[in-house]
Amino acid sequence: MNRLNPDKLLMSKWTATQPRKRERHFLVTRLIRNEDEIIVGCELEAVISKNTYETDWRELQDSDQWIMGWK
Repeated sequence: MNRLNPDKLLMSKWTATQPRKRERHFLVTRLIRNEDEIIVGCELEAVISKNTYETDWRELQDSDQWIMGWK
């Protein structure tokens, strides 16, 4: 389990343990907030292809799927 502070996610680097569409390295480029300004998700950008994906920030806590930093 990765320990995260959602306020410090912006511009953090992540490696997917199982590549998705041959994409493995990602950067958090945007935080998604609800009407109460609470972070509910984030936008991940693939480093090589620049494709973006929205995800719940809590998914990054799963160390079986995500590793902090680029490995």
